Formats: sequence, C-alpha cells, structure tokens
Amino acid sequence: MHSVAILLLDRVIPFDMAAPMQTFDWTRLPDGRPAYRVRPCAETPEVVADGGLVLRVDRGLEALADADTIIVPGCAEGAAPLSPAVRAALRRAAEAGTRIASVCVGAFVLAEAGLLDGLRATTHWVAADQLARDFPRVEVKPDVLYVDNGQILTSAGAAAALDMCLHMIRRDLGSAVAANTARMSVMPLEREGGQAQFIVHQHPPVPRGSALEPLLEWLEDNLAHEVTLGAMAARAGMSERTFGRRFREQTGTTPVQWLLRARVRRAQYLLENSDHTVERIAQQSGFGSPTAFRERFRKVVGTTPYAYRSAFHGRRPVASTGS
Repeated sequence: MHSVAILLLDRVIPFDMAAPMQTFDWTRLPDGRPAYRVRPCAETPEVVADGGLVLRVDRGLEALADADTIIVPGCAEGAAPLSPAVRAALRRAAEAGTRIASVCVGAFVLAEAGLLDGLRATTHWVAADQLARDFPRVEVKPDVLYVDNGQILTSAGAAAALDMCLHMIRRDLGSAVAANTARMSVMPLEREGGQAQFIVHQHPPVPRGSALEPLLEWLEDNLAHEVTLGAMAARAGMSERTFGRRFREQTGTTPVQWLLRARVRRAQYLLENSDHTVERIAQQSGFGSPTAFRERFRKVVGTTPYAYRSAFHGRRPVASTGS
C-alpha cells in the first residue's frame, strides 16, 4: 500500500492538512481496498494549528523516511522558522527519491529546504510575488493550479490541493480510480483554466496627482471605444515616444497593456453582474470582436468567458453563441 505522510508544522492551516488527507483516504482500488495509507507526522507530539486547535500526533519525523509521498501543508503567518531537523528530514527524503508535494504556502517550506531550486513552482496567488522575491532560484508560476516536476509538486490554494492530489492518484493508479475519487470529493477530475481565473484583476493603477491621472480616468470611461496609442499621446499632450516612456514610469506597464487589463476587468465585472451575452460584453469592453475577446480573456484570466461566468455569476448563466 502506498504510504502518504502529512507533515504538520507549527501553525499548520487545517484545511491545507485536511484536503489531501481526505482525498487520499477516500481513494479505493477497483476491488474496494484502500489505495493509500495516510499518516500525519510532526517533529513534536503536539502541534498548534492555525485557529488555536491543538493536534496530537503519534508519529515523528521518522515517518518521512518510510513514506512514498510526503505532503507539506501551508502554515499561517507567524509560524516558527523551519527547524534544522525538519529541513534535514525533507532533504533526506528527496535524496531517497520520495515524492514530495506542497499545499498553498507550503511551497515556502520546500523552497527553504532547497527542494525547489531550479524548478517551476506555484503557491497561492497572493503569496506568489513574495515566493519569487524570497527564493529567486525558483521559477514561480502564479497562474496555475499545480506544478508537477516529477518528484516535486506544488499546488496553489487549499482547493487546488484537491486538483493536485487527483493528478497524483491518476498518475499512480489510472483515470478510473482518480475519477471515482473525484466523485467522492464532489469535484471534476480536471478543472478548466488555472489559478488566474480566481485572481481579482483590480483596475490598473491610476497614480493620484500624476500628470496622467486625467487621461487614465478618461480611458476608464471610454473602454468601449477604439483608442489608439496616438490618440492617448495626443490627449496627454506628448509625443508617442515621450508618452510611452512617461506612462511606463508612472504605471509600471505600457499603455496597451494597461488598456487591455482595464478591458478584461470590465468584462469580468459584466460577466459576474449582468445577463448580457458574451458578444455584447465584448463590445462593451472595447474588444474588436467576440473572437478577439475570447482569445484575450483566456490569455489573461486562464479560462473562457463562459466558464468564468459559470463559476462566478450570482445567477444562472445566460445562453451564448460561444464561449
């Protein structure tokens, strides 16, 4: 039987711990036998979880040496630094070829142990920038639900741990077993899109008091209309070259990218809060055609407009001629 060790650290996030524990525990072989043996372990007999829960743990770090897979849940802010014993145990397991996966900000534990150096990784989108800053040798992918490097895997938020665990189960035991586990978890075997669809794309920054503020506010009011770089520069009273340079200095991006993000955010708002068709939303958001809108939206958000509406609309989605 495949052994899964769940490593519980100081201030462990209960959902990060429970999601993989329950998913592997629900997995059954075709003859009904359990496919995985799931065991929590910790450096100390008691672990204080986020929220004040006190967890009693029967197995110590020696369980990592016996495991086929190690899951590292995330820990809440204010957790104790990673101890030398835990770091050494994780590194020994990695050297022995054990599969190791993190949930949410558990990626920081793997990175601190040196297990993500030179690899692609993800974490919760809120923490992605910090992971990239703290560990520059890690190639952070903030727009995906999970990353599989073979031996080392990382997932985004706790819900994405379910996607990652189902992926591992399918890799271990095939699609039929994974699909049955997905049904037990009441979720699809594969979700469309990635983490990007859950990121709140705020309106691009408008620097208050800057020379560009009136222009950017005008752009927000005129997203549905065609706006060229020349028209923006003329309205700002600058040459296109000077305008492009000043714009990047004050917003951190190009005029075209700023405009694209603003239009996508407008589209997200309309998909969430209106019953307008995708074709009408494409026009209201300033995209040249429904096809161009779908392509741009998918590139930025990671899913289709119709799938986004299905996930985030407060009412029943309206019919559309395409997605």
